Amino acid sequence: MGPVVSATLPASLPELGRLNRKAIAALVGVAPLNRDSGAFRGRRMVWDGRTAGKLPKVALTACTRKLLTILNAMLKHQRPWNPHYARTA
Repeated sequence: MGPVVSATLPASLPELGRLNRKAIAALVGVAPLNRDSGAFRGRRMVWDGRTAGKLPKVALTACTRKLLTILNAMLKHQRPWNPHYARTA
């Protein structure tokens, strides 16, 4: 992340570092939510948050959510970037 994103993200998302990973993902609109009702099982999609109404691209949404989760944890615990945070399990 460069200086522009480092300045813009906290300004547009002041909750970053204060909420848990699920809450911050839902607020931004990258959390998959279900629309189940009774026996009906709907397709999982992103439909809430600040990006409501836009159809997501699955890979981009997953990457965005992962980066957001890492940044949220870094701010919450006052830790600098560590390349091992982004490793996949």
